Amino acid sequence: MDTEKGLSALPKSLKACLIATLVLLAALLMINQPLKTGSAHQGIISFQLAGNAEQALAIVQSWGDEGLQWAKLSLWVDFLFIPLYCLTLILLTRHCTQDRPGIRERTTARWIRTLFITAGFADVTENVLLLNNLEAPADAISLAATISALAKFTALTLGIAGLVIIRAARRHPLAPG
Repeated sequence: MDTEKGLSALPKSLKACLIATLVLLAALLMINQPLKTGSAHQGIISFQLAGNAEQALAIVQSWGDEGLQWAKLSLWVDFLFIPLYCLTLILLTRHCTQDRPGIRERTTARWIRTLFITAGFADVTENVLLLNNLEAPADAISLAATISALAKFTALTLGIAGLVIIRAARRHPLAPG
């Protein structure tokens, strides 16, 4: 199936959400560029996974005042990104399961949606913790932010894997709706 035909088969709401999600993701990736330093090879992601005050402080210091502003901007833009990617993934789950009438598929879809919502809540928690950790990093906040980030990444990975499994279970492409 070619890409144009595949995209045209998507519902308008899903297409709009996918485009908006990709635009905000691109913005976040651009905002992250000035945050990549020797102490933060992955930019804001390094800060998310710092795990302790010492690492977090080294990252914040490597950013300097200008980098700190970029970090704050990244976290605030991420607050817009979170509901958008959650909605997009929920709509994608609905789309991928529209021709899956079985009880197992429906139950799995509910679990997948729950994973995406859990990822969103973990992401919000992580952002709040990170914003509070920018001025004077603390071990407890750094560790809690890292645990939240890991919960988010795990939930997203499991949810996306679940979508792949649901689609692969019937071994035929999604019927046009």
